[in-house]
Amino acid sequence: MRLAELSERSGVAIATIKYYLREGLLPPGRRVGATTADYDEGHLRRLRLVRAMIQVGQVPVARVRTVLAHVDDESLGRTMRLGAALWALPHEPGPAEGEGEGTDGAEGDGGDAVTAAARAEVDELLRTLDWSSARELGEISQVHRSLVAAVATLMRLGYPWDAALMAPYARLMHQVAVRDLDFVETFPSEAEKVETAVAATILFQPVLNALHRLAQEEESARRYGLE
Repeated sequence: MRLAELSERSGVAIATIKYYLREGLLPPGRRVGATTADYDEGHLRRLRLVRAMIQVGQVPVARVRTVLAHVDDESLGRTMRLGAALWALPHEPGPAEGEGEGTDGAEGDGGDAVTAAARAEVDELLRTLDWSSARELGEISQVHRSLVAAVATLMRLGYPWDAALMAPYARLMHQVAVRDLDFVETFPSEAEKVETAVAATILFQPVLNALHRLAQEEESARRYGLE
């Protein structure tokens, strides 16, 4: 397809597509003339991914370029390729991350007693679930650090959030992860699998959050009635 058709099918303005091309977020088309090029379904798919990251995920252009470099890195196996791409996405810090540091006999930089207790509960959770990869990565993972920060915040606010309470939620989320990867594996190429995983991380999270809220509303009505 030519640039105009790519724009029409994607809903992205030609000027924006040209900007993505200049920034290296979209691979160049196949040259068919001095000023014209052809684009294919791969360009359309990549364009949708870029728009998902920038428009929905609010990911900065420089970070998008980093994510895409991992998506396209054929030297990596699937696990490393997928992990690198997802790790390159911005991660939200845990609620009030850093709050309370330097208290409770703290030594600063997350070394306070409450953070240490939260870290111990997260480690116990991972042992209970036998999530060996997550245990091995530990605090190298931003997601692990965010979970520790979130649990620490709950503890500081007086909620006794521990491994036993988290375990049923974690098992449910593992079922979600299984479905996520089952969906990813329906795509034929390695690049499409990784692209889909990145897009799903950004686009499915609002769906999961909304379903969680709806489920809470439904269960509340069933238990306590509508009055």
